[in-house]
Amino acid sequence: MEQFHGVGVTPGRVIGRVRQMPAPVGEPPAGPVPGGADAAAEGERIRSASKAVQAALKARAASASGDAKGVLEATALMAADPMLVKGAVKLLDPSADGGARSAERAVWESGAAVAEKLKSLGGYMAERAADVLDVRSRIVAELRGLPAPGIPESDEPFVLAAEDLAPADTATLDPAKVTALITSGGGPQSHTAILARALGLPAVVAAAGVDAIADGSEVYVDGAAGTVQTEPGQHERDAAAAWATQAAALAAGFAGGNRLADGHAVPLLANVATGKDAAKAAAAGAEGVGLLRTEFCFLDRDTEPTHEEQVAAYTAVFKEFGGKKVVIRTLDAGADKPLPFLTNADEPNPALGVRGYRTDWTSPGVLARQLAAIAQAARENEAEVWVMAPMIATADEAAHFTGLAKDAGLKTAGVMVEVPSAALTSSHILKNTDFASLGTNDLTQYAMAADRMLGPLAHLNDPWQPAVLHLIKATCDGAAAASEATGTAKPVGVCGEAAADPALAAVLVGLGVTTLSMSPRALTAVNRVLATVTVAEARQLAAQALAAPSAEAARDAVRGGLPILDELGL
Repeated sequence: MEQFHGVGVTPGRVIGRVRQMPAPVGEPPAGPVPGGADAAAEGERIRSASKAVQAALKARAASASGDAKGVLEATALMAADPMLVKGAVKLLDPSADGGARSAERAVWESGAAVAEKLKSLGGYMAERAADVLDVRSRIVAELRGLPAPGIPESDEPFVLAAEDLAPADTATLDPAKVTALITSGGGPQSHTAILARALGLPAVVAAAGVDAIADGSEVYVDGAAGTVQTEPGQHERDAAAAWATQAAALAAGFAGGNRLADGHAVPLLANVATGKDAAKAAAAGAEGVGLLRTEFCFLDRDTEPTHEEQVAAYTAVFKEFGGKKVVIRTLDAGADKPLPFLTNADEPNPALGVRGYRTDWTSPGVLARQLAAIAQAARENEAEVWVMAPMIATADEAAHFTGLAKDAGLKTAGVMVEVPSAALTSSHILKNTDFASLGTNDLTQYAMAADRMLGPLAHLNDPWQPAVLHLIKATCDGAAAASEATGTAKPVGVCGEAAADPALAAVLVGLGVTTLSMSPRALTAVNRVLATVTVAEARQLAAQALAAPSAEAARDAVRGGLPILDELGL
């Protein structure tokens, strides 16, 4: 029996047989080009193969939604990237350094060069190097007439094991076949982790060694504890059976009207990206939308979407929540979401560069036009529309954005608190705006100086880190001070992944958070746990977490005070 420890990203206790991701596409041989190969014809083969891969990814994106749709669309863009394709075609020329290559070899070398360039940029751009290598493999497979790399086929459900998954693979996981996901690489905010949460798949990432478990081995996966065990015994089988019963109850849905044990209301909202997402969230009982991501309206295009296109996209969400709150985040471009007409792909450190609200400095007008489209969609629908800007760092920025929103005709304007400076000066920021929403994913990576996509830094990218909890408390304390100073309530919500952790949700309420927004799949579990604690008990749990010396100690202290978690298998 072996046990592997990683980072649990989705709770669940599952026993199943492992299927390892198949070996990646092999490197094409170097050396002389086969006789008779024509550079022009080979160049056309490369262009055709890249277009075929792009079309296949776009087709998969068309049937996906939410995060999966965005990931597939971004990967499809990369399949026709001029740097990759033109670089490969140049290598076909006999005068190229090293002589002519086969089409497969040229794509392989060009992809490696593009990936190295991205890695040298660091941060988010370095993470995209893996996407380029995935696309490279797909183009080479297309040139060879082979199936594209992907999830293994199986007649029986299985536990999928891998070093990590390419975004395009993760986006098309079938939860009916894949019962759990375990990876030796990745981090808690990687594509793999985010999409596993969206699918509700029990998942453990950054568990070194799981990619070497023999195919067909039976394993026990505990997504809450972050462990994987081979040769499960009766105790593990009983735990898995109990989880299956609880999972069915949790899947029954959330009836809305979330309240703590003492009757204190804490609305549970949903994170969505499209009208299709919103319909699913409404069906799941979400009390509104706490985060409407608008990037997907802008992806997969070289120009800014028209006013009419934007109005239609926002209307598709607003109409699902008539009379309810919908918090819409303005375009969060940059870093891991570059846009050709808005962001600079050559920034040396894009995670700390011109992203989110800051793009208004370099491309003025895009934000104002987006706010105008949001305002028209709000006027034409019955949703209670709130708007917020990402990457706000100062009170002056908050005041400027609020002014733009009010000028557009939007009544309620707020800010994302993702930058530590915004948390520490929230009392000043919230004098100039109506509300704040904590983006705990970015707040954690900036507080801990740890790229949230990197597996080796997964232990730092943990919202249970006491430093992060203190920043959340500072935000809530600042909001209380601003409320007193202005005579107007300044609510603070959480829309990052932290809100979907039922134990951490209790801590957030104890710190002063007023609403929680999450994947619709997490609503019922969070509701079930919060219903067992009072505000006073939540504050006590928060105090214990704040006093802890480490993320692990904070988590253990709080979980020890919430016996309902073990009862529910969470």
